[in-house]
Amino acid sequence: MGSLNTVAGSNAPAAAPSLRLDGRLSRLHIDHMSKTPVPTRDEILRFVADSTGRVGKREIAKAFNVKGANRVELKSLLAEMADEGLLAKSGKRLARPGELPRVALLSVSGRTSDGDLLAEPTTWEFDEPRPKVTLIGTKPAPGMGDRLLARISYDDDGRPVGKVIKVIERRPASTLAVLERFGDRPQLSPTSKKERDIYFVHPDAVKDIPNDTLVRIEVDRGRSARVVEVVGPVGSEQAVSLLAIHAHGIPDRFPERVLAEAAAAEPATLKAREDWRDVPFLTIDPPDAKDHDDAVFAEPDPHNEGGHIVTVAIADVAYYVTPGSAMDEEARLRGNSTYFPDRVVPMLPERISNDLCSLREGEVRPAMAVRMVFARDGRKQRHTFHRVLMRSERRLAYQDAQKIADGALDLDVKPLIDNLWAAYRCLSKGRDARDPLELDLPERKIVLTPEGQVDRVVVPERLDAHKLIEEFMIQANVAAAETCEAARLPLLYRIHDQPSLEKIEALKEFLGTLDLKLVSGAGVRPGDFNGILLKVGGTQNAQLVNEVILRSQAQAEYAPDNIGHFGLSLRRYAHFTSPIRRYADLIVHRALIRALDLGRDGLSDHEISELSQIGADISSTERRSMLAERETIDRLIAQWLTDKIGATFEGRIGGVTKAGLFIKLKETGADGFVPISTLGNEYMIYDEANQALVGEATGTTFRLGDDVTVRLMEAAPFSGALRFDIIEHEATTKLPRRGRHTSRPSHKRPMKRPMKRGRR
Repeated sequence: MGSLNTVAGSNAPAAAPSLRLDGRLSRLHIDHMSKTPVPTRDEILRFVADSTGRVGKREIAKAFNVKGANRVELKSLLAEMADEGLLAKSGKRLARPGELPRVALLSVSGRTSDGDLLAEPTTWEFDEPRPKVTLIGTKPAPGMGDRLLARISYDDDGRPVGKVIKVIERRPASTLAVLERFGDRPQLSPTSKKERDIYFVHPDAVKDIPNDTLVRIEVDRGRSARVVEVVGPVGSEQAVSLLAIHAHGIPDRFPERVLAEAAAAEPATLKAREDWRDVPFLTIDPPDAKDHDDAVFAEPDPHNEGGHIVTVAIADVAYYVTPGSAMDEEARLRGNSTYFPDRVVPMLPERISNDLCSLREGEVRPAMAVRMVFARDGRKQRHTFHRVLMRSERRLAYQDAQKIADGALDLDVKPLIDNLWAAYRCLSKGRDARDPLELDLPERKIVLTPEGQVDRVVVPERLDAHKLIEEFMIQANVAAAETCEAARLPLLYRIHDQPSLEKIEALKEFLGTLDLKLVSGAGVRPGDFNGILLKVGGTQNAQLVNEVILRSQAQAEYAPDNIGHFGLSLRRYAHFTSPIRRYADLIVHRALIRALDLGRDGLSDHEISELSQIGADISSTERRSMLAERETIDRLIAQWLTDKIGATFEGRIGGVTKAGLFIKLKETGADGFVPISTLGNEYMIYDEANQALVGEATGTTFRLGDDVTVRLMEAAPFSGALRFDIIEHEATTKLPRRGRHTSRPSHKRPMKRPMKRGRR
């Protein structure tokens, strides 16, 4: 709680008599206070802080024996303390501003980055945001949405901590299910892979809901279910992304107050901005992009032979989305935009993301721009930030920009493209000197038909145009972090820790089986991984080694404490270039505005105090979106393959466990499972060190990375699970037989969940 003796303006004595927690004074204490007509400010603050019950003017007057005309003086003093921000009023209760009572009624609302439960007060009438309370000693264990009574304390950093006293109300478990009918008997089949139960409902309860409809159900402690929301039909691919949206609780509808605030926004003017409308910026994006965060321009440096000046303009979202506004609160809740093959769940309303902030061709837009000067060796020498009004000269797709650079397409912007490519070649020298981690993992993209069905799965070509924009954005992000650091202003870094020693040792052991060596322990650098990747480039094991090295890496996240970015080999890095779709970038924009005194809409003191929590929240929403996007891809491919049961596919062993093998198909990148019970007629032994299953009798080896031909046996569209049988196997090695077990058919091994599949 902290001492109250340091409150500004306090005229209290050095020490005040102690108070009982029920807010009443002992007789001795009352006799002492009777000598003072009105208590001091510090005594009032102590009394409010130590009280667990209702505290108002009446309770204070009674406790301090204030009577008659002195009550008027007490009322005046309490009003002064409220005006000065020392006290706040919640209903008829007085408290220190934003302060929780010693015992509070809370509602479980989320988790920290470490997995601890977070809760908020169920009622809150202060102006300050509801505090996030970390729950400890959760016995009885509450769940999401549960209401509970907790005893409040504060940790060493002043953050509220709640010890659960009692769970008052449990929220029924919620899940998504498909309504199916077998004769006159309807049943609800959950879509989650973790849910194995089928629920039955009375026909009258679902009589108006069509068959094969996706619904949200609540399951009470007695395992009975009821439909609480009709999501929609499941007969199309569009329903698959909707399934992920609901399953992961991704907000996909903007509240009316958010839409109203967006509709009332007016275009920015030149007021307090530099006029950069004559700078011929280009936007280079995917052909189907609707929101354009960034625009680029480059030119040779006239004062530095071989050097270049690169300017990056980023949509000025901070101008429209201000701290504490309805749009700001919703953007923080969403954390980022989420992208599916058939739709986007945006972080900001379309009026902002696709209109006022999108750097459209030929339209005037506000921007935050950074002008960076690079020496001929590609190292950045200096940079400056500017708040500007700009106009994009031309919108180009990556493919068209590449064709112009290669001379395959002749457009009037060719001189601008040539300057961009010359600057990119210069910056590449600096990138090569940094030697960041260079993984070669092609990203597969699902292409839909006009009707919204899966047409094909493609691997988009990785162009220099992609690399150019990527490198320009990296340099702009570095400049943002450096500017805030120089101003000694806190911000959210994008941090990426080096791999843990345990993961490095496991990776070394695996690479050793391929006769590859990695340096030991904490001294590993991205370049060491690049050396390994260079050795296996073009070989059968190239894809495997890329994936294994990826698995060894730590998860990137957002935090105010900088540890650098291991993968990019950068000491400081902050996301600045995508504020339309990432809340972290909006926070960095506000930090720059405050650091450089570019307006009144900069980072607030309250946001600075909450940076750790904001970082944890948006790191969590980022992981949520990644999981939802990945599951949607899995489900779409599984649905696409349902009419190909019995077909054969070429694949590769992408994972080995005691229960069986995970297979990745080469053409589509789809993942499926082969149960150990189908791998021949001998006992299979799991060799963890070599990531293999080895036949006890014959030594037949199924090892990570082996090529296989598989037959599709099952496809479960709603869970995204595929099951294969191996029909051909090309072993890369044969390991020695292990153990003394008697050879016996592997199909006798118990298999609890043959359809379960794993994730990296």
